[in-house]
Amino acid sequence: MIVEDQESVAAMLMDPAAYGETGQVEAIETHISRIFLVGQRAYKIKRAVRLPYVDFSTPTLRLAACEKEVELNSKTAPGLYLGVRRITREAGGKLAFDGSGELVDAAIEMVRFDQSKLLDRMAVGGELTPALMTAVARMIVRYHRGAPEIHRGSGSSNLAGVLAINEAGFATSHVFEEAEIKAFTGIFRTALAHHSELLDRREMAGKIRRCHGDLHLRNICLFDGEPRLFDCIEFNDQIASIDVLYDLAFLLMDLWHRGFLELANLVMNRYLDEADDEDGFILLPFFMAVRAAVRAHVTATQIEEGNADSGGLTAEARSYFELARTLLQARPPRLIAIGGLSGSGKTAVAEALAAHVGAPPGARIVESDRVRKAMHGVPAETKLPDRAYRPEVSDRVYREMAWRADLILSEGGSVVADAVFDRPADRNRIEKTANGRDVAFAGFWLEADPLVLWQRVSERSGGPSDATVDILSRQLQRKATQSTWRKVDADRKLADIAAELASVSDAAASAQGAPLKTAS
Repeated sequence: MIVEDQESVAAMLMDPAAYGETGQVEAIETHISRIFLVGQRAYKIKRAVRLPYVDFSTPTLRLAACEKEVELNSKTAPGLYLGVRRITREAGGKLAFDGSGELVDAAIEMVRFDQSKLLDRMAVGGELTPALMTAVARMIVRYHRGAPEIHRGSGSSNLAGVLAINEAGFATSHVFEEAEIKAFTGIFRTALAHHSELLDRREMAGKIRRCHGDLHLRNICLFDGEPRLFDCIEFNDQIASIDVLYDLAFLLMDLWHRGFLELANLVMNRYLDEADDEDGFILLPFFMAVRAAVRAHVTATQIEEGNADSGGLTAEARSYFELARTLLQARPPRLIAIGGLSGSGKTAVAEALAAHVGAPPGARIVESDRVRKAMHGVPAETKLPDRAYRPEVSDRVYREMAWRADLILSEGGSVVADAVFDRPADRNRIEKTANGRDVAFAGFWLEADPLVLWQRVSERSGGPSDATVDILSRQLQRKATQSTWRKVDADRKLADIAAELASVSDAAASAQGAPLKTAS
C-alpha cells in the first residue's frame, strides 16, 4: 500500500496541473528523495524507505522530516525554502495539496534555482575557482561557529556510532564480499582507536556540533550570487551531531574523489586559517575515509533497491571503497620550506605543491602573510600599515610559523612553509623544526630576474600579500645571504616548478627511509 500511495503521489506531482502550471515537470531521484521541478518552484518528497539510519515509512514520519528540513535549512539558505505542503486524499480518492482528507504524504516547497549553479555541476563544467571555493570555506566556518554544541558522549563514541551505521549499511548490500567488509571495518576500528584520545579532547572542547551532516558539492549552490548550504541531514540527529571537521571532510572527500586535489587542499587550508583548528588537522584523512565509506555503502544500497544502472553504481561504490582504503594509509610527515623575494611566486607554488605532500587532503600551508594578518586580527586581504612589517614584528611572525609547523609535525601532519626566508635565522629556525622532529626537510629558494619580480608585484591585486615595488626594492638592496636551500628558476610554468619541488622533496623523504604504510 505504501508503494502504491507513493507512486500515486509521484504521478500527481508529475502533472503540471497539480501546481496550476502548464509547463513540463522534471523529476530528479536520489536514494531517499524525489524532487519535482516545475515553473519557478521545486517540490521534494521523502521516499517511503526504512534503512538503518532513516525511517520514512509512514506519512506522519515524512511530514515531520519535511518540517524539520525546512526549519534547519532556512538558516543556511535563507529564501530558498518556502514551507511544507501536506498531500491528502480527498473524496473520491483524488490527491490534493493541503486538503482536509487523510494525510498521504508531504512535500517541501522551494524556490527553483538554476541547476547549473549546483557546485557538483559546476565541477563537471570546470567552473569551480579558487575564489569561489575560498568563499565556500569561509561560509562553512561561519556556519560551524554558530552551530550549537552537542555533548552526548565522548568524541570517540560519536565516531564509533558512525562506523556502526556504516557497518549496518554494508550488511544490506551484496556488492562487497563478506571477508573484505570484515577487513575494511577492522581497519577503521583500528584507526578509531588510534585517534580516540584526540577525538575525546575535541568533544570536550566543543568541537562536536549540530552540523549539516551531508556537506558535499551537490548540497551547495550559488543562490543570489552567494554560496549556500542546503539539504542538510534532518532525519537523524546522531548522523548530524558530529565533529565540525568531520562535517567539512565530506566536501574535501568529494573534491578529492572527483580529482580536484588542489581545490580540496585549498578549502582545507582556508577553513583552518579562519577557524584556528590546527589540532584537528591530523584527523582529516581518517574523517575523509569515513566519508568515502559512507558513500560506498549508500551507493551500494541503491543497487539493492533495483536501480537500473546497477553496473555504473557498482563501479561507483567500488571507487569510494578503494578511496577509503587509500585514505587510511599512513604517510610520514615532512616539512617543505619555500623562500624567495616578493614576486617569485612562492604562494602559487606552495598551493600547487601542497595537495601532493603528505596524506590527503595534502599539507597544511603555513604562510607568513596569513600568519601576520591573523596576529593583527584582520582578514587576509586587509592591507596592514608599515609598522606591521618592522623587524621585531617579522621575527614574531617567523617564530609563530615555526611553532605552528612544529605542532602539526608533532601530530604526524605535513607542512609547506611559505615566506621570504631571506634571513639566515629564519631559515635555520624552520629547518631546525624539522630536525627536532626527525622528519624529512626540503628547502627551496625561488629565483627570477628582478624585472620579472617587478612586473609581477606591480600587476598583483588581491590576496594576502602587501608587497609593493618599494618593498621589493628594499629586498633586492638587502641581497639575501647565501642559502643551502636548493635554488629554483621561478621564471617558468607553475606546473614545471611544482613538479621539480615535488620530485626533490620526494627524494628527500625517501632518503629519510620512511615508506608508506597502513595505519595501525
